[in-house]
Amino acid sequence: MKKSNIAIMIFCLGFTFNMFSQNIIPKPVSMTLKNGSLSVDSRLPIVYDKTDVNQTKIIKHLQDVFTTLGFAMQTAEMSQGPAIRLSKSSSTAPKSEAYSLTVNENGIHIQANDFGGFFNGLQTLRQLLPINRQTSTVSIPYLDIDDYPRFAWRGLMLDVSRHFFSVEDVKQYIDQMVQYKYNVLHWHLTDDEGWRVEIKSLPKLTSVGAWRVERHGKFGDGRAFPKENEKATYGGFYTQDQIKDVVAYALERNVTIVPELDVPGHSMAVLAAYPELSVGKTPKFVNPGSKFSEWYGDGTFKMLIENTLDPTNEKVYEFLDKVMTEVAALFPGKYIHMGGDECYKGYWEESKSVQDFMKKNKIKDSHELQSYFVTRVEKIISSKGKNTIGWDEILEGGLAKGAAVMSWRGMKGGIEAAKLGHKVVMSPTTFAYIDYTQGDKSVETNIYADLSLEKSYEFEPLPEGVDPSLILGGQANLWTEAIPHLDYAMYMTYPRALATAESVWSPANLKSWPDFAKRVEHHFDRFDQQGVTISKAIYDPVVNVAKKESNIVVTLTSPVANTEIRYSLDNTYPLHKANVYRAPLTIPDGHLFLRTQLYRNGQPLGRMLQISREDLVKRAK
Repeated sequence: MKKSNIAIMIFCLGFTFNMFSQNIIPKPVSMTLKNGSLSVDSRLPIVYDKTDVNQTKIIKHLQDVFTTLGFAMQTAEMSQGPAIRLSKSSSTAPKSEAYSLTVNENGIHIQANDFGGFFNGLQTLRQLLPINRQTSTVSIPYLDIDDYPRFAWRGLMLDVSRHFFSVEDVKQYIDQMVQYKYNVLHWHLTDDEGWRVEIKSLPKLTSVGAWRVERHGKFGDGRAFPKENEKATYGGFYTQDQIKDVVAYALERNVTIVPELDVPGHSMAVLAAYPELSVGKTPKFVNPGSKFSEWYGDGTFKMLIENTLDPTNEKVYEFLDKVMTEVAALFPGKYIHMGGDECYKGYWEESKSVQDFMKKNKIKDSHELQSYFVTRVEKIISSKGKNTIGWDEILEGGLAKGAAVMSWRGMKGGIEAAKLGHKVVMSPTTFAYIDYTQGDKSVETNIYADLSLEKSYEFEPLPEGVDPSLILGGQANLWTEAIPHLDYAMYMTYPRALATAESVWSPANLKSWPDFAKRVEHHFDRFDQQGVTISKAIYDPVVNVAKKESNIVVTLTSPVANTEIRYSLDNTYPLHKANVYRAPLTIPDGHLFLRTQLYRNGQPLGRMLQISREDLVKRAK
């Protein structure tokens, strides 16, 4: 082989190492690349301090990462040569979950002071390794990384009420999220469509509340209410042993599970089991996704069927005490989420007994009545040794002492709570609702709102003028009305969860959309190799339509660099020889379609969008 060819191979290899190491998500606080690379195979021993429980807990995870590459890494008391070494951090003021990672001629060295730090360091190392090994060894570039999280709460929410997800599904969801340093799984366990956690003292919650009649298609008008004597067969629940298993599994992966039991609204599954806990005390059913409320487009709504607990009934608090007693014993984390969102108060306002209670107790309106309820629930939860967190509606009427707020209706509620001295998790719909449509509606399921990857990446959990110590962190939420199984849950979660991961981990000044988009493209390959299908909507043109005088004008943009947009307006294919987009398009009259697609180096990247002129007119702003 000619020397010039050898030089080219060495350059290409070095370039690959350099690019590989610069694609870490979330972006590390500090990373320095150096000349050289480490060759890794099964002969590289793992050396660690057996007296350090954090190091001993990480060993199996470390070995498992290399096992996927076909390497059986063994532990050793010591090594004179290169090794994978674990040790306590030398930092005099260590940050929680911080780590340092060094790769050089002496091997791989991960330093940390807690299990979270070692686990996070391992996730970074995982990203430096290929998913599949093609040669007898694997090479990692020499580098130094010092890294730590910006926020302590880095969460994803999984709704298992609208659709039930098995234990294995939940574990797979955890396995994926931890690769990007998430450390909180908010488990939405109860809602109008099902109660999912076994409460032994209240068996009807699962024998009745966990099951609904089966319906198909979109939630809303298209789903009929249960017919008389129709058997409820769709659903499921987790036994307490299964909950313990999932909790332990999560803790072994540096994830705390925060259970949510949504009250006083969203309680139709509760009332199906125990209708006496409602104001009307009439029989209820677990909602199969049928339309049971009217929304007016301004955030207000009316429930057509009662789904709210009676805050004036002492039996409600006896019920909640039993629930919280058993739930607190299952989840070792600090917080229990009590919901508190979208509580329709109309049934309270129409009830004479409720109004009499309010007068007797000098409660001036229904918002104060909800505050009374939240305060009672907060005391129950705190009596179990836990802290309360709820959606930002729990601010209404006055926030209970000691309660934390999860702000979903924008950032306003979180800012208000923080200024009152309460802890806050930011989770605004604007950036963090990953059940929203993420691509063009011509190729995606149409949800009631949109959220692109680029918009997700704009998430900044710390508002100006707010005490940083009161912002616990941020979270992305996956509601599952339109998500019936795990594969689609992954598709909807990623890559937008990668954007949130970077917002809650990396320093704000390191964030850059063009840089992030490049790294995401690399991770598309990693997901593909793991057999996990995720959205690649950033490979689709973004279509903006405007009405200018009597014309329909379309502007096309590309979310990613080094691409060209091709299009046709004459109902023709193929697009690889069609027009290259250079300026806004005026759409002519006629029965026609806009067809458009992104290309890179002559090859199609994403999906071809096909939008009729009629639909373009409807989109015009």
